[in-house]
Amino acid sequence: MHYLSIFIAINRIEMKSLTLLLLLLITSCDYFKEEVDLLVINANIYTVDEDFSKAEAFAVTDGKFVAVGSSEEIQKRYTSDQIVNAKKMTISPGLIDAHCHFYRLGLTQQVVDLVGTKSYDEVLERVKQFQNKHQKEFILGRGWDQNDWEIKKFPTKKELDALFPKTPVALERIDGHAYLVNQAALDKANIKWDTKVTGGEIFKNEFGNTGILVDNPMQLIDAIIPAPSLQEKVQALKDAERICLSYGLTTVSDAGLDRSTIELIDSLQQNGALSIRVYAMVSNTPENLSYYLNRGPFKTEKLNVRSVKVYGDGALGSRGAALKKPYSDKIGHYGAMVTPTNEIVDLARRIAISEYQMNTHAIGDSANSFVLQTYNEVLKGQKDRRWRVEHAQVIEETDFDYFKNGIIPSIQPTHATSDMYWAEDRLGPERVKSAYAFKKLLDKAGRLALGTDFPVEQVNPFLTFYAAIARKDTEGYPTNGFQMQDVLTREETLKGMTIWAAYSNFEDHEKGSIEVGKFADFTIYNEDIMTIPASKIVTTTVKKTYIDGVVR
Repeated sequence: MHYLSIFIAINRIEMKSLTLLLLLLITSCDYFKEEVDLLVINANIYTVDEDFSKAEAFAVTDGKFVAVGSSEEIQKRYTSDQIVNAKKMTISPGLIDAHCHFYRLGLTQQVVDLVGTKSYDEVLERVKQFQNKHQKEFILGRGWDQNDWEIKKFPTKKELDALFPKTPVALERIDGHAYLVNQAALDKANIKWDTKVTGGEIFKNEFGNTGILVDNPMQLIDAIIPAPSLQEKVQALKDAERICLSYGLTTVSDAGLDRSTIELIDSLQQNGALSIRVYAMVSNTPENLSYYLNRGPFKTEKLNVRSVKVYGDGALGSRGAALKKPYSDKIGHYGAMVTPTNEIVDLARRIAISEYQMNTHAIGDSANSFVLQTYNEVLKGQKDRRWRVEHAQVIEETDFDYFKNGIIPSIQPTHATSDMYWAEDRLGPERVKSAYAFKKLLDKAGRLALGTDFPVEQVNPFLTFYAAIARKDTEGYPTNGFQMQDVLTREETLKGMTIWAAYSNFEDHEKGSIEVGKFADFTIYNEDIMTIPASKIVTTTVKKTYIDGVVR
C-alpha cells in the first residue's frame, strides 16, 4: 500500500509537470514564429498578381513582401511589433503614374495657379493678386485653358501690357504647349514681328505679335526665365512628393528631366529626404543624350534612368497636334511636328543601339503614324524593348496594328473626359471615332500604361480610374459615356495603374503587385474601388501610403 501511494504521487507530479510544460509551450508559441517588420491583417487585398487573386494579409521584412495569404495563416507563421489591423479596408499595390511631370508639379506650387479659370478676366485677376503679394521680377503662371471660357479664343497680351508694362509675364497653357506673354517678355527674348521658329507658331494680328507662342517658339521665352535656386528646386520636389503620396502614388514616371534634376532627385533619395520612387525619362537634349546614352542605364531602388523622352508633335487643345488632314475648325491648318522627322529617325536609330527606351509624345494621327512606322523600322529583330508612345490620342484605323509589335501605349484617361467637349470640333465626327481608343489599343498591345500627365490634369488617380471605366466627367456627363466602345474594365484599369505601368518601366519584377520578393509598396483606401458604384470613385480617398513597408 505504501508503494502504491508513492507511485500515485509520482504520477500526479508528472501530470502537473506535463500540464505546466504544455501551458508554457502554448503561451510561448510566438517563439516559434518568424519575427517580421510589419504584419497587415484583416484586409481586402487586390494583389494584382498573374491571377488577379485576393488576399487578407501579408508580412513585410526589409522593405519587401515575405508572405501573402489569409489572416489566419499569416498570423500562425509570423509575429511583429507592428501589426496593422486593416478592418476590411481595401489595399492595392502602390499606385504608379506612368506619365506625369513630377518636378514641374512642384515648381507650379511657386507660380500663379490659373487652373480652372473661367475667363480671361479671372486669369488677369489672379495674376494681379499674386504679384501684389509676391512682387516678382518675372511673373510666371500656368493652367489657363481658353476652351473653358465663354469666348473660346486665344487671348492677346493687350491687357497684360497695360497691367505690367515693365515686368515680364509668361503664362503657360494647361497642356504646356502654349505661352501667353506680354510685350516686356517679348522684348527681353528679342521676339519681333519677323522672328521665325520652325515646329510651332508665333501668333500675329494686325497690331503685331499677340503674345501667344505655341510649341517650339516657347523655348525663346524659356531661355530668359530666371532659373530656380537650389532651395526652390528642393522645395519643388518635396512639395510634389507630398501631393503624390496623399493620393497613394508610390512611383512616378517623370516625362522629361535634365541631368541636374535627376542628380538632385538621386541625392535627396539617398539621404532620405525623398521617399517616392522615380522613373526618369531623360529630356532629349544633346547634353543629356551624350551623358546618359554613353554610360548606360542608371538604377537604384528609388531611381531608374533608362528612357529618353522625345516630343513628336504639339497638343490638340492648342491645335499643335500633327494631323494627316486639316483641322476641322481651322481651314488649311495641320498642326506641326515639334521635332523634325529626320531628327526623330536619327534619334530612334541612336537609342536602338543603346539599352535605353524611347518614349515619344504623339497626339495627332500624322505624328502617331510616323512614330509607329519609325519604331517598327529601327527595332526589327529586337525583342522586349518596350518602346512607348506617350498619349497615342488620335490614330488612323490602319495604324493600330503597329501596337502588336511590342509597342506600349502610354495613355491618360482623363484627357478623353477633358477633351470630349471640343475634340469633335478639332477632328470632325468621323476622325474623332478613332481618338482616345483605349480598349482598341489594349486589344492590340495587350497592355496599357496609365497616367495623368499632371499638372496638365489633376494628380488624383481616382479621376483616372473613373474616366477609364465610366468615360464621363465628374458631373456624370455624358449620361451614356463618351465613345463607350473604348471603355476599360476595373481590372484592366487597376492593372494599368500598377503592374502594367511597372512593366512599361522595366520594373514589373520588383513592383506593381503584392507578391513575395517585391517592394512593399501599397495603398490603403477608404472604399473598395473595384465594387463601389462608379460615381463614388471620384470621392474615394487614401487612408495610408506605404513605401518599403513604411507609412509615408
